[in-house]
Amino acid sequence: MTGSLTRNITIAETAQEVAAALAAPLQTAATAYVEAHGGGEGRFSTPMRGVHLMRAFREKIPPQEIYKPSLCVVIQGAKQLVFGDDTLDYGAMECLIVSVELPASGRVTRASAETPFLGVNIELDTSMVREVLQQLPSARVDSEATALGAFVGKVDAALADAVLRLIRIADTPEAVPILYPAAMREICYRLLTGPHGDHLRKLALPGTHAQRIAKAIYLLRDHFNQTLSVDQLAEASRMSASSFHQHFKALTSMTPIQYQKQLRLLEARRMMVMEAAKVGEAAYQVGYESPSQFSRDYARMFGAAPKRDVASARSSWPTRPAERRDRPTARCGPSKNAT
Repeated sequence: MTGSLTRNITIAETAQEVAAALAAPLQTAATAYVEAHGGGEGRFSTPMRGVHLMRAFREKIPPQEIYKPSLCVVIQGAKQLVFGDDTLDYGAMECLIVSVELPASGRVTRASAETPFLGVNIELDTSMVREVLQQLPSARVDSEATALGAFVGKVDAALADAVLRLIRIADTPEAVPILYPAAMREICYRLLTGPHGDHLRKLALPGTHAQRIAKAIYLLRDHFNQTLSVDQLAEASRMSASSFHQHFKALTSMTPIQYQKQLRLLEARRMMVMEAAKVGEAAYQVGYESPSQFSRDYARMFGAAPKRDVASARSSWPTRPAERRDRPTARCGPSKNAT
Protein backbone atom coordinates (compact mmCIF):
# COMPACT_ATOMS: atom_id res chain seq x y z
CA MET A 1 0.00 0.00 0.00
CA THR A 2 2.79 2.40 0.96
CA GLY A 3 4.66 1.65 -2.26
CA SER A 4 1.57 2.35 -4.35
CA LEU A 5 0.97 5.63 -2.55
CA THR A 6 4.59 6.63 -3.08
CA ARG A 7 4.32 5.89 -6.79
CA ASN A 8 1.12 7.97 -7.03
CA ILE A 9 2.76 10.90 -5.27
CA THR A 10 5.82 10.63 -7.52
CA ILE A 11 3.63 10.58 -10.63
CA ALA A 12 1.67 13.60 -9.38
CA GLU A 13 4.86 15.52 -8.57
CA THR A 14 6.31 14.63 -11.95
CA ALA A 15 3.16 15.84 -13.71
CA GLN A 16 3.33 19.15 -11.81
CA GLU A 17 7.00 19.54 -12.68
CA VAL A 18 6.28 18.88 -16.35
CA ALA A 19 3.44 21.42 -16.34
CA ALA A 20 5.67 24.01 -14.65
CA ALA A 21 8.44 23.40 -17.18
CA LEU A 22 6.00 23.85 -20.08
CA ALA A 23 4.49 26.97 -18.51
CA ALA A 24 7.77 28.81 -17.83
CA PRO A 25 8.58 29.95 -21.41
CA LEU A 26 4.91 30.79 -22.02
CA GLN A 27 4.83 32.93 -18.86
CA THR A 28 7.99 34.73 -19.95
CA ALA A 29 6.73 35.42 -23.49
CA ALA A 30 3.22 36.46 -22.44
CA THR A 31 4.46 38.74 -19.65
CA ALA A 32 7.01 40.37 -21.95
CA TYR A 33 4.33 41.08 -24.56
CA VAL A 34 1.92 42.55 -22.00
CA GLU A 35 4.61 44.78 -20.47
CA ALA A 36 5.68 45.96 -23.91
CA HIS A 37 2.11 46.99 -24.71
CA GLY A 38 1.14 49.12 -21.75
CA GLY A 39 1.37 46.70 -18.83
CA GLY A 40 -1.31 46.54 -16.18
CA GLU A 41 -4.21 44.15 -16.59
CA GLY A 42 -6.84 43.58 -19.23
CA ARG A 43 -7.19 42.09 -22.68
CA PHE A 44 -4.24 42.74 -24.98
CA SER A 45 -4.73 42.56 -28.73
CA THR A 46 -2.03 41.32 -31.12
CA PRO A 47 -1.31 41.88 -34.84
CA MET A 48 -2.89 38.47 -35.48
CA ARG A 49 -6.63 38.30 -36.13
CA GLY A 50 -8.51 36.65 -33.27
CA VAL A 51 -5.47 36.27 -31.00
CA HIS A 52 -5.21 38.17 -27.73
CA LEU A 53 -3.57 37.79 -24.34
CA MET A 54 -5.15 38.46 -20.96
CA ARG A 55 -3.68 39.38 -17.60
CA ALA A 56 -5.62 39.91 -14.37
CA PHE A 57 -4.47 40.71 -10.84
CA ARG A 58 -7.76 39.74 -9.18
CA GLU A 59 -10.79 37.57 -9.72
CA LYS A 60 -13.11 38.98 -12.37
CA ILE A 61 -16.71 38.27 -13.34
CA PRO A 62 -17.27 39.65 -16.86
CA PRO A 63 -20.70 39.81 -18.50
CA GLN A 64 -21.88 37.07 -20.79
CA GLU A 65 -20.68 37.21 -24.37
CA ILE A 66 -20.59 35.09 -27.49
CA TYR A 67 -17.65 32.70 -27.46
CA LYS A 68 -16.52 31.91 -30.99
CA PRO A 69 -14.81 28.62 -31.84
CA SER A 70 -11.53 29.07 -30.03
CA LEU A 71 -8.66 27.69 -27.99
CA CYS A 72 -8.26 29.37 -24.60
CA VAL A 73 -5.02 28.44 -22.81
CA VAL A 74 -4.46 29.26 -19.14
CA ILE A 75 -0.75 29.86 -18.60
CA GLN A 76 -1.08 30.87 -14.94
CA GLY A 77 -4.07 31.09 -12.57
CA ALA A 78 -7.51 29.63 -13.26
CA LYS A 79 -10.77 30.39 -15.08
CA GLN A 80 -14.32 29.12 -15.18
CA LEU A 81 -16.76 29.00 -18.08
CA VAL A 82 -20.52 28.85 -17.50
CA PHE A 83 -22.80 28.07 -20.44
CA GLY A 84 -26.34 26.74 -20.26
CA ASP A 85 -26.48 24.14 -17.49
CA ASP A 86 -22.74 23.40 -17.57
CA THR A 87 -19.72 24.76 -15.71
CA LEU A 88 -16.14 24.08 -16.77
CA ASP A 89 -13.13 24.89 -14.57
CA TYR A 90 -9.59 24.94 -15.94
CA GLY A 91 -6.26 25.97 -14.47
CA ALA A 92 -2.62 26.42 -15.34
CA MET A 93 -1.52 24.52 -18.46
CA GLU A 94 -5.06 23.45 -19.21
CA CYS A 95 -7.09 24.70 -22.13
CA LEU A 96 -10.70 25.32 -23.00
CA ILE A 97 -11.71 24.36 -26.53
CA VAL A 98 -14.93 25.93 -27.80
CA SER A 99 -16.10 24.19 -30.95
CA VAL A 100 -19.28 26.18 -31.76
CA GLU A 101 -20.50 29.68 -31.05
CA LEU A 102 -21.77 29.70 -27.46
CA PRO A 103 -23.37 32.38 -25.27
CA ALA A 104 -21.31 31.99 -22.10
CA SER A 105 -19.66 33.74 -19.19
CA GLY A 106 -15.98 33.20 -18.47
CA ARG A 107 -14.53 34.46 -15.19
CA VAL A 108 -11.07 34.49 -13.66
CA THR A 109 -11.19 32.44 -10.46
CA ARG A 110 -7.55 32.55 -9.33
CA ALA A 111 -5.31 35.61 -9.64
CA SER A 112 -3.29 37.98 -7.47
CA ALA A 113 -0.83 40.83 -7.86
CA GLU A 114 2.01 38.43 -7.02
CA THR A 115 0.76 35.63 -9.28
CA PRO A 116 -1.49 37.20 -11.91
CA PHE A 117 -3.76 35.29 -14.21
CA LEU A 118 -2.18 34.86 -17.64
CA GLY A 119 -3.93 33.42 -20.64
CA VAL A 120 -4.08 33.46 -24.42
CA ASN A 121 -7.22 33.21 -26.54
CA ILE A 122 -6.92 31.97 -30.12
CA GLU A 123 -9.95 32.02 -32.41
CA LEU A 124 -10.17 28.96 -34.63
CA ASP A 125 -10.94 29.35 -38.32
CA THR A 126 -13.40 26.50 -38.92
CA SER A 127 -12.58 26.41 -42.64
CA MET A 128 -8.90 25.87 -41.75
CA VAL A 129 -9.90 23.14 -39.28
CA ARG A 130 -11.74 21.38 -42.12
CA GLU A 131 -8.78 21.76 -44.50
CA VAL A 132 -6.36 20.27 -41.98
CA LEU A 133 -8.79 17.48 -41.16
CA GLN A 134 -9.09 16.51 -44.83
CA GLN A 135 -5.33 15.98 -44.97
CA LEU A 136 -5.27 13.58 -42.03
CA PRO A 137 -5.03 9.90 -43.02
CA SER A 138 -7.93 8.80 -40.81
CA ALA A 139 -10.64 11.44 -40.73
CA ARG A 140 -13.62 9.20 -40.03
CA VAL A 141 -15.69 9.61 -36.88
CA ASP A 142 -18.88 8.16 -35.45
CA SER A 143 -21.47 10.45 -37.05
CA GLU A 144 -24.16 9.35 -34.58
CA ALA A 145 -22.12 10.07 -31.43
CA THR A 146 -22.70 13.25 -29.43
CA ALA A 147 -20.16 16.07 -29.65
CA LEU A 148 -19.42 18.71 -27.02
CA GLY A 149 -19.65 22.43 -27.67
CA ALA A 150 -16.95 23.19 -25.10
CA PHE A 151 -14.53 20.99 -23.21
CA VAL A 152 -11.33 21.18 -21.16
CA GLY A 153 -8.06 19.38 -21.82
CA LYS A 154 -4.41 19.35 -20.79
CA VAL A 155 -1.83 21.38 -22.69
CA ASP A 156 0.85 18.92 -23.77
CA ALA A 157 4.37 19.76 -24.90
CA ALA A 158 3.51 19.88 -28.61
CA LEU A 159 0.56 22.25 -28.15
CA ALA A 160 2.47 24.42 -25.67
CA ASP A 161 5.31 24.76 -28.17
CA ALA A 162 2.91 25.75 -30.95
CA VAL A 163 1.21 28.37 -28.76
CA LEU A 164 4.59 29.75 -27.67
CA ARG A 165 5.63 30.26 -31.29
CA LEU A 166 2.35 32.06 -31.96
CA ILE A 167 2.93 34.48 -29.06
CA ARG A 168 6.47 35.18 -30.29
CA ILE A 169 5.17 35.96 -33.79
CA ALA A 170 3.13 38.79 -32.24
CA ASP A 171 6.38 40.61 -31.42
CA THR A 172 7.23 40.89 -35.13
CA PRO A 173 4.25 42.35 -37.03
CA GLU A 174 5.98 42.09 -40.42
CA ALA A 175 6.31 38.32 -39.89
CA VAL A 176 2.59 37.81 -39.24
CA PRO A 177 1.47 37.37 -42.90
CA ILE A 178 4.18 34.75 -43.42
CA LEU A 179 4.28 32.82 -40.14
CA TYR A 180 0.76 33.18 -38.69
CA PRO A 181 -1.05 30.87 -41.19
CA ALA A 182 1.47 28.07 -40.67
CA ALA A 183 1.35 28.46 -36.89
CA MET A 184 -2.45 28.27 -36.92
CA ARG A 185 -2.42 25.18 -39.11
CA GLU A 186 -0.13 23.49 -36.62
CA ILE A 187 -2.44 24.40 -33.74
CA CYS A 188 -5.42 22.97 -35.67
CA TYR A 189 -3.41 19.80 -36.28
CA ARG A 190 -2.47 19.47 -32.60
CA LEU A 191 -6.09 19.89 -31.54
CA LEU A 192 -7.49 17.47 -34.13
CA THR A 193 -4.96 14.77 -33.25
CA GLY A 194 -5.08 15.38 -29.50
CA PRO A 195 -7.12 13.53 -26.84
CA HIS A 196 -10.29 15.54 -27.55
CA GLY A 197 -9.88 15.84 -31.31
CA ASP A 198 -12.91 13.66 -31.94
CA HIS A 199 -15.25 16.47 -30.87
CA LEU A 200 -13.69 18.87 -33.39
CA ARG A 201 -13.75 16.23 -36.12
CA LYS A 202 -17.48 15.65 -35.59
CA LEU A 203 -18.15 19.34 -36.14
CA ALA A 204 -15.89 19.64 -39.19
CA LEU A 205 -16.95 16.56 -41.15
CA PRO A 206 -20.12 16.89 -43.26
CA GLY A 207 -23.05 14.65 -42.44
CA THR A 208 -22.50 14.30 -38.69
CA HIS A 209 -25.23 15.29 -36.25
CA ALA A 210 -22.86 17.83 -34.71
CA GLN A 211 -22.17 19.48 -38.07
CA ARG A 212 -25.90 19.73 -38.77
CA ILE A 213 -26.49 21.33 -35.38
CA ALA A 214 -23.63 23.76 -36.08
CA LYS A 215 -25.45 24.89 -39.24
CA ALA A 216 -28.61 25.48 -37.20
CA ILE A 217 -26.57 27.56 -34.75
CA TYR A 218 -25.37 29.77 -37.61
CA LEU A 219 -28.98 30.10 -38.76
CA LEU A 220 -30.04 31.19 -35.28
CA ARG A 221 -27.10 33.58 -35.07
CA ASP A 222 -27.93 35.28 -38.36
CA HIS A 223 -31.70 35.45 -37.78
CA PHE A 224 -32.04 35.59 -34.00
CA ASN A 225 -34.50 38.51 -34.19
CA GLN A 226 -36.95 36.38 -36.18
CA THR A 227 -39.33 33.69 -34.96
CA LEU A 228 -37.79 30.29 -35.68
CA SER A 229 -39.50 27.17 -34.38
CA VAL A 230 -37.75 23.94 -33.44
CA ASP A 231 -39.54 22.27 -36.36
CA GLN A 232 -38.11 24.84 -38.80
CA LEU A 233 -34.60 24.45 -37.41
CA ALA A 234 -34.88 20.65 -37.45
CA GLU A 235 -36.07 20.70 -41.06
CA ALA A 236 -33.17 22.98 -42.06
CA SER A 237 -30.82 20.51 -40.33
CA ARG A 238 -32.47 17.51 -42.00
CA MET A 239 -33.24 15.93 -38.64
CA SER A 240 -36.39 14.95 -36.78
CA ALA A 241 -37.57 17.50 -34.22
CA SER A 242 -36.88 15.17 -31.28
CA SER A 243 -33.39 14.22 -32.52
CA PHE A 244 -32.55 17.85 -33.27
CA HIS A 245 -33.63 18.99 -29.80
CA GLN A 246 -31.63 16.21 -28.14
CA HIS A 247 -28.41 16.87 -30.05
CA PHE A 248 -28.72 20.66 -29.79
CA LYS A 249 -29.01 20.44 -26.00
CA ALA A 250 -26.08 18.00 -25.82
CA LEU A 251 -23.86 20.32 -27.87
CA THR A 252 -24.76 23.67 -26.30
CA SER A 253 -26.18 22.69 -22.88
CA MET A 254 -29.30 24.71 -23.66
CA THR A 255 -32.43 24.40 -25.76
CA PRO A 256 -32.75 26.20 -29.12
CA ILE A 257 -35.22 28.66 -27.54
CA GLN A 258 -32.83 29.40 -24.66
CA TYR A 259 -29.96 29.84 -27.12
CA GLN A 260 -31.94 32.31 -29.24
CA LYS A 261 -33.08 34.24 -26.16
CA GLN A 262 -29.50 34.67 -24.99
CA LEU A 263 -28.42 35.87 -28.44
CA ARG A 264 -31.22 38.45 -28.38
CA LEU A 265 -30.36 39.72 -24.91
CA LEU A 266 -26.64 39.93 -25.66
CA GLU A 267 -27.24 41.95 -28.81
CA ALA A 268 -29.71 44.21 -27.00
CA ARG A 269 -27.13 44.84 -24.28
CA ARG A 270 -24.51 45.70 -26.90
CA MET A 271 -26.89 48.14 -28.58
CA MET A 272 -27.69 49.90 -25.30
CA VAL A 273 -24.08 50.07 -24.08
CA MET A 274 -22.29 50.83 -27.35
CA GLU A 275 -24.96 52.63 -29.39
CA ALA A 276 -26.99 54.28 -26.59
CA ALA A 277 -30.19 52.58 -27.76
CA LYS A 278 -33.26 53.00 -25.53
CA VAL A 279 -34.59 49.93 -23.70
CA GLY A 280 -37.76 49.68 -25.79
CA GLU A 281 -35.89 50.26 -29.05
CA ALA A 282 -33.36 47.53 -28.27
CA ALA A 283 -36.12 45.12 -27.24
CA TYR A 284 -38.00 45.51 -30.52
CA GLN A 285 -34.84 45.41 -32.64
CA VAL A 286 -33.86 41.99 -31.29
CA GLY A 287 -37.32 40.49 -31.71
CA TYR A 288 -39.21 41.12 -28.45
CA GLU A 289 -42.83 42.24 -28.72
CA SER A 290 -43.15 43.15 -25.04
CA PRO A 291 -40.65 45.55 -23.39
CA SER A 292 -41.76 44.35 -19.95
CA GLN A 293 -41.01 40.71 -20.86
CA PHE A 294 -37.69 41.87 -22.26
CA SER A 295 -36.82 43.63 -18.99
CA ARG A 296 -37.71 40.54 -16.94
CA ASP A 297 -35.60 38.25 -19.14
CA TYR A 298 -32.76 40.78 -19.12
CA ALA A 299 -32.70 41.03 -15.33
CA ARG A 300 -32.66 37.23 -15.01
CA MET A 301 -29.68 36.94 -17.36
CA PHE A 302 -27.58 39.94 -16.27
CA GLY A 303 -28.64 40.29 -12.64
CA ALA A 304 -30.01 43.84 -12.93
CA ALA A 305 -32.65 45.82 -14.82
CA PRO A 306 -31.51 47.10 -18.25
CA LYS A 307 -30.94 50.76 -17.31
CA ARG A 308 -29.01 49.91 -14.16
CA ASP A 309 -26.88 47.26 -15.85
CA VAL A 310 -26.09 49.47 -18.85
CA ALA A 311 -25.04 52.38 -16.61
CA SER A 312 -22.72 50.07 -14.70
CA ALA A 313 -21.30 48.59 -17.92
CA ARG A 314 -20.59 52.02 -19.41
CA SER A 315 -18.76 53.18 -16.29
CA SER A 316 -16.47 50.14 -16.34
CA TRP A 317 -16.06 49.77 -20.12
CA PRO A 318 -12.34 49.59 -20.99
CA THR A 319 -10.84 52.54 -22.81
CA ARG A 320 -7.31 51.33 -23.59
CA PRO A 321 -6.98 49.77 -27.07
CA ALA A 322 -5.20 46.83 -25.46
CA GLU A 323 -8.32 46.10 -23.40
CA ARG A 324 -10.72 46.19 -26.34
CA ARG A 325 -13.54 43.67 -26.16
CA ASP A 326 -14.64 42.06 -29.39
CA ARG A 327 -18.17 42.75 -30.50
CA PRO A 328 -20.43 39.70 -30.14
CA THR A 329 -21.31 37.95 -33.37
CA ALA A 330 -25.02 38.20 -32.61
CA ARG A 331 -26.47 40.86 -34.85
CA CYS A 332 -29.42 42.04 -36.87
CA GLY A 333 -29.36 42.24 -40.62
CA PRO A 334 -28.36 40.01 -43.50
CA SER A 335 -26.55 36.78 -42.75
CA LYS A 336 -22.83 36.23 -43.21
CA ASN A 337 -20.94 33.08 -43.99
CA ALA A 338 -19.88 31.17 -40.90
CA THR A 339 -16.32 31.78 -39.87
